[in-house]
Parts: sequence; structure tokens; C-alpha cells
Amino acid sequence: MAHISQIQNGESMTLRQQLALTAKLSGPAIMAQLSTILMQYIDASMVGRLGADQSASVGLMNSSLWMFWGVCSMLTMGFSVQVAHRLGAKDTDGARAVLRQGIVACLIAGTVISLFGLSIAGQLPVWLGAESSICHGATVYFATFISALPILILNYLAGGMLRCAGNMKIPGLLSVCMCLLDIIFNFFLIFPAREISIGGIDIAIPGAGLGIFGAALGTVAAECICAAALMWYLCRRQEGLNLRGAHAKGSYRPTLEILRKAAKISMPMTAEHIIFCGAQITITIIVAPLGVVAIAANAFAVTAESLCYMPGFGIGEAATTLCGQSYGAGRFDLVRRFCHLTTGLGIAIMSLMALIMYIGAPIMMQIMTPVAEIASAGAEVLRIEAWAEPMYAASIVTYGAFVGVGDTLLPAIMNFGSIWLVRIPLAAVMAPMFGLKGVWIAMAVELIFRGIIFLWRMKSGSWLKKGRNPGENEAAVEA
Repeated sequence: MAHISQIQNGESMTLRQQLALTAKLSGPAIMAQLSTILMQYIDASMVGRLGADQSASVGLMNSSLWMFWGVCSMLTMGFSVQVAHRLGAKDTDGARAVLRQGIVACLIAGTVISLFGLSIAGQLPVWLGAESSICHGATVYFATFISALPILILNYLAGGMLRCAGNMKIPGLLSVCMCLLDIIFNFFLIFPAREISIGGIDIAIPGAGLGIFGAALGTVAAECICAAALMWYLCRRQEGLNLRGAHAKGSYRPTLEILRKAAKISMPMTAEHIIFCGAQITITIIVAPLGVVAIAANAFAVTAESLCYMPGFGIGEAATTLCGQSYGAGRFDLVRRFCHLTTGLGIAIMSLMALIMYIGAPIMMQIMTPVAEIASAGAEVLRIEAWAEPMYAASIVTYGAFVGVGDTLLPAIMNFGSIWLVRIPLAAVMAPMFGLKGVWIAMAVELIFRGIIFLWRMKSGSWLKKGRNPGENEAAVEA
């Protein structure tokens, strides 16, 4: 039976075992990603029942929130990848040192980012070109999420470290629980008290009637509960990383050596994410003049499309773990094989999801909004995007493999060049000519181009820099 320890112990692995381990790690990761997107899908559907203005308020801020969330997630990757390398080299003391220092560093970073976000929350909708009718709701929605970043960054850190340790089940299980909690909280927080009739019996349903604020508050509450559970499991139960007993006595003060390595991994990814989300915000600015219907349709379509591409991110996480631990163990041929296997799996699954999305686009949009005009526009652009999903999968999964070996600078530049030199110029030209459809044609063309260049880099092998065992310490690490 395939197990992650086979990589660490230097055991030979047959192709069947490699496939089995890839599937074993990818399955829970895919479920975790799908449950997260399902949560966003449900949020959007519930808010969609409040009307077009409320939907537009949420849709307007999504790209900005993704920027802040993504920056926090990318910062944690610098520590998670180090853990994968050290566990691959059987250096559990070093892995625990990275964990302890990562907790403190991420809490500080999350607090600073949160304070910055709150300082601009009032003006951000205006900068994005929003109509006055949706500015207040957009600010409330954004500020509620941003205020919780110090806790949410620990959610990203704990989930990332568990996955890099080969534990996909616990993050996946808690993602499903988070989705269920979000549904429950939103049900009572978004809508006012009301009565429903079941079998002729009227049942009073309590509700806070908080609208957009309730949607954000319910999701934040669910994520905070999940973060607490993940941190508890990571620090108390996870083999090789738990901080029980003597392992809790090491220093939590971040050292220059670990911070330097974390920065080397995270900074290119963080810069790339900021630039990428800056492009997404630019797309929002391009879409905003098209009107409230276009803003809402664009936001709902982005959420619906996530159901298609999030399995790719789940497989990408498995690729990071498998390639990272293989690299830490010095097994470079295995790194290459796992990269190829996970990329092929990602393309196959996302191609299937793209077919489902193409056929089911009208139904997906009708679930999210009762406004026929918004649903129709959203379904049209989803069918355009479906053609690009296989190549999008290639870029997602190969990127995850590159991250696993610490190769982040050139892939970040590739992402930057693709979106700013292809997507944005095309969208700016096509939006006035074809409306929202033109923006999504530009997006599809860019995703196909991006997939091609990432496959080319994977084939070249230049991302796999062979050297001495990367799990070995370059300097003494304070444990």
C-alpha cells in the first residue's frame, strides 16, 4: 500500500504505487477545495436572493478580498514548503522549529495586513468605480472579512503544514465542516425571521436579518472555528509536527535563517498574487461601467467557474506535497514523475468538469440568482470559459509542483506576464465591443496561453535544480 513514508525512507516505488499515492493525497485535497467553493457558491446564492444591488456589492469586492486572502496564504507557503523539505529529510526537530516560528510570524503579518485593509475599506468601492447605491454594502462586506485576517492566516498555515506533512484528510474534513457551518450561520444571519409551511404546519424560523453583513459574519465565524480546530490538531496530534511535551519548549522567536528561506519562497508568490489580483481588480474596473447586471453576472460566473477549476488547486496541493517531500529526500527522478502524474490527472479531471460546466451553465446560474438577465449573461460567459479549463489545469498543477521544490520566481513572472500582457489588453479592447462576453473571451485566450508556457517549462526540466539534500540545514536552526 502506497504511503508518504516511502518517499522519506528512500524505498523504490512502482508506477502503480506512485499513482495510488497521488490519488490518495489528491482526493481529500479536491474535496476540501470543492467544499470551500461550494461555501462561496451558497453564499452567492443566498445573497442573490436579496436583489441585484446586494449581489453587485458582494461581487465588486470579491477580487479585492481574494488579493488579501491570497497574500496571507502565499506568506504561509514559505513555512509550509520548508516543513515538507525537512520532513522529507526526516528532520522533525527542524520541522517543528519552522512551525513554532511560523505561527508567530504569520500572526504578526496577518495583523498588519488586516489593519491596512481596514484603513482603505471606506474608499475602496469608490476607487473601483462603484455606483453610490452599492458602496456602503460593499464596504461592510469587505471590512468584516478583513478584520478576521489574523485568525484566517492561521487557518491557511495549519492547513498548508498538514498537507505538506501528507495529511490531506483532516484539512479536507474540516473544510466540509466549515461549509456546513457556513450554511447554518448564513441561514439565520442573512434573512429576517419568517414562517415556512411544511405539511400545512407553520413553523417560525428565527433570523437576524443582517443581509450582506450577515453573509460575511457567518462565513468568518465558520472559518474561525475551522482555524481553531486545525491549529489544535496540528500542534497536538500531527505526527512529526506536534508540540506536546518537550517539543513545546523550543523558541517561538523567528530566526533570520528560517525567515530568509520563507521569504525566498513566499515573496515571489506573494508579489505574483498581488499583481494577479491587481489584474482581477483592473478587470472589475473594466466591467463596472457595463452596469450592475454585468457586475453581478461577472461575480456569479467567477464563483460558478470555481467549481470547475478548484479540483485543479486540490491536485496542485498534492503536487506540492509529493514533489516537496521527494525533493527534501533528494529523490529528483521521483520529483519529475510526480509532477507529470499530477499534471495529467489535473488536466483529465478539469476537462471533465469543463464539460459539466458547459452543459449545466444555465442551471448553475439560475441557482445563484433569480434575476433572469443576470443568469443569462453568466451562463453565456461560463460556456466561453469552459474551452480554456484543460490548459488552466496545466498551469495550476505544474505551479504546485514548482512550489514544492522552492522554484517560485520564474513561475511568478510567467503568471504576471501572461495576465498583464495578454488578458488585460485584450479585455480592455474587447469589453467596449462585445461587453461582458468580450472580457471572458480575453480570459479564455490568456488561460490557454498560460497553460502552454507552463507545460513548456515543465518539459524543459529547468525548474528542478538538483543539488545536495535540500532538507539539510545550511546553518544551525534554533529548535
